[in-house]
Amino acid sequence: MADAPDFLTGMRSGVVPALSAAPFGVLFGAVAVAQGQSVAETALMSLTIFAGASQLVGVELFGQHVAAWIIVASILAVNFRHVLYSAAVTPILSRFSWPERLASFFFLTDPQFAETLKREDAGTPVTFTWYIGMAVCFYAIWNVMTLIGATLGGFIENPEALGLDVLLPIYFLNIVIGFRRRANYLPVVVVSAIGSVVAFITIGSPWHVSVGAIAGVLLAAALPPQPAGKADKP
Repeated sequence: MADAPDFLTGMRSGVVPALSAAPFGVLFGAVAVAQGQSVAETALMSLTIFAGASQLVGVELFGQHVAAWIIVASILAVNFRHVLYSAAVTPILSRFSWPERLASFFFLTDPQFAETLKREDAGTPVTFTWYIGMAVCFYAIWNVMTLIGATLGGFIENPEALGLDVLLPIYFLNIVIGFRRRANYLPVVVVSAIGSVVAFITIGSPWHVSVGAIAGVLLAAALPPQPAGKADKP
């Protein structure tokens, strides 16, 4: 059991992000039931899809009875960032076996991505044991909180009225701030935010998510890399 300490370290790394996302899991469960899904359907959605923002967009559109292709396109727009995530972590996951990589990409959530890069940046190689330890912690807590939200959702007529929807932007803002010491952080974040706002006003949600991401990526590619130690200061 030489890998046990690494697994436990991974689980500890997942506790804070999982607890931060827990209210969002409760919100999803409550909204899903309010949109007509059963508790079992809501739980199955979290177990198999495991993508909070996409799940929320999906159930909202299901409730509006829109065309299937619109639901698929909207979820792709929200999840476009995972194309960038997977490209960024591929050099790390290339050390894993193919079955390990497949499992790793399934568990590649926003906090998993952030913590993986932070660990590598700190000079500690990411092992599959550590990665899966964090993933299991986050996956378990997310699904438990979804089940709680779905169970209690039947007693809440309007989940959005509780103001829990504000948790999503706060949740993502916390992840973004975690990269503040990286080179060119400030200009990339500003351009990405402006692009997202403009897209939200002109073409609407959820496409602003992808547009903002693309704007930030294009600027990051255009800016010259900064020497080590010259990253933007917080």
